Amino acid sequence: MSGPSISVVVPTRDRPELLRAALDAILSQAHPGLVEAIVVYDQSEPDRSLESDRGDRRVRVITNTRTAGLAGARNTGIEAATGDWVAFCDDDDEWLPGKLAAQFGALDAHPDGALVSCGIRVSYDDRTVDRSLDRARISLEALLRDRLTELHPSTFLIRRAALLDAIGLVDEQIPGSYAEDYEFLLRAARYAPLVNVESPYVLVRWHKRSYFAQRWETISTALQWLLRRYPEFATVPHGEARVAGQIAFAQAAMGNRRDAVRWARRTLARNPKEPRAYLALAVASRAVQADRVLRTLHKRGRGI
Repeated sequence: MSGPSISVVVPTRDRPELLRAALDAILSQAHPGLVEAIVVYDQSEPDRSLESDRGDRRVRVITNTRTAGLAGARNTGIEAATGDWVAFCDDDDEWLPGKLAAQFGALDAHPDGALVSCGIRVSYDDRTVDRSLDRARISLEALLRDRLTELHPSTFLIRRAALLDAIGLVDEQIPGSYAEDYEFLLRAARYAPLVNVESPYVLVRWHKRSYFAQRWETISTALQWLLRRYPEFATVPHGEARVAGQIAFAQAAMGNRRDAVRWARRTLARNPKEPRAYLALAVASRAVQADRVLRTLHKRGRGI
């Protein structure tokens, strides 16, 4: 084996069939080195029958020993990882053929990279939409300006030394664990610009049950926490307006008209063209339902 070793952290809970598909896709990757999948069971009974060792392809099964939830499960897997690189894959997603080869190919052009992403193929309601970024490097400023949902955690390939020594683990204190992936990306981009493969190499399944559609208070609280945690948003008006607009929409979806209007005004003061402010005002005035807005956006592979 001549290539770098890779530990793929796969948090799981009650999705046995999708989990097996995810593992098959990981272990089928063409890579000249060790690929180990670390399945982390969170609040569920581990299935030890998944464990295997075929030399350069292995599956390990462990349980979440940290905070219950996705962040704690990922961190449990990171701490158990032994590979030169750590990757993430959600249990309902699938890596497409060529993912690792494409990402290591991108690193040849940017050897200083610590985190490599790629495009995604979003599956929702029997429809698929490809989402990719047409850039090879992504700065912190670009991430402050836009969440860039193409940077999905199931695409992440991270240099283990940088992860443990500089970037740090996934934050387990974010209210409701909402936007912990985004916060992790902001920290990674503070350390070094992200490397990106423009083509989609991960199939991402959006399930109605996995949305935060009925957790508006958590969304609002978490995003306000994010604005306080990253004062850099104040230097990027469009980015601050985007997050404020999401808070306005969450407040409107909860029926808090006064707070929705207040956050919408803050949004428009930073960026008069931010559409989330107008969507929030429409929901607050009951001209349209929040769920209908979300369904329309999701069919296009987008979120609020």
